[in-house]
Amino acid sequence: MESQRVTQTSTILTTKKRRLLTHEGRWGLLLVSPYLIHFIVFVVGPLIASLYFSFSQYDMLNPPNWAGLENYEKLFNEPLFYKSLWNTLYFAILFVPTQAFLALLLAVALNQKLKALKLYRMAHFIPVISSWTVVMYVVDAIFNPRFGMANNFLIKLGLEPQRWLNDEQLVIPLLVLVAVWKGVGYMMVIYLAGLQNVPNELYEAAEIDGAGTIKKFKSITLPLISPTTFLVIVLSTITTFQAFEQIYVMTGGAADITEAGGPNDASLVLMLYLYREGFSFLHMGYASAIAWILFIILFLLTLLQLWGQKKWVHYN
Repeated sequence: MESQRVTQTSTILTTKKRRLLTHEGRWGLLLVSPYLIHFIVFVVGPLIASLYFSFSQYDMLNPPNWAGLENYEKLFNEPLFYKSLWNTLYFAILFVPTQAFLALLLAVALNQKLKALKLYRMAHFIPVISSWTVVMYVVDAIFNPRFGMANNFLIKLGLEPQRWLNDEQLVIPLLVLVAVWKGVGYMMVIYLAGLQNVPNELYEAAEIDGAGTIKKFKSITLPLISPTTFLVIVLSTITTFQAFEQIYVMTGGAADITEAGGPNDASLVLMLYLYREGFSFLHMGYASAIAWILFIILFLLTLLQLWGQKKWVHYN
């Protein structure tokens, strides 16, 4: 009899628990339904649509017509695609290590006990929250070929003035310089969070063993913030492959989209090439093909970075 009562009690509790879970599940589903609807309508839906468009001829004015692999064949036979791909890779090669290094340098400097420390941190973060339009005016005041401060400084030194953004050799390095100045504050904050999680006991133990500042930084700080470094590299890589607004504004796209990416397409990156084909020339099917190739490149780079992290990233 006792065993039967225990069995019945267990069955009743199990039934109530299932009803409770079902009830909570319904309420949970109801609460997250706005996000799910948003995700399906504005993320999954456009993804599926763009994949279909990439295999179609579509100009946004007429219904899409199935074209098979025509857009991808055109893409891989288009010299401008390879030029924009190289420009994007060149931008990334210059931008990612430079920003990571400077962000770490600033974070280490601002992780010390300094007077007005919050003011220094805020000053480095102001460019992050500034719009690219505002940044453009600052850059124009410095690097304008006719009246910019940079050329005035070069002339005073007896050097030849430069064309800066109008020079095919200088345009991407200059864009990288401005992008690093604008974004380094954000990565600095990420590094600061990583540095502040390093236990002080390790530094104290290293000092007892006679380790100097450089030795402590190399043997303790760098290994323990390697996950932060990995995050900074991944975020910076994604940023470079999604670079659009900066190049669009600073190379004349605000006035004429066909001028953006100049001079002579020397700063034409993949996102700008995609925008030009899709929204200026209305080659939406071709632009969708570019978008999916860009997605595949980013996906492969992310896999490569995830594979590489096993060799140098140390998790606590």
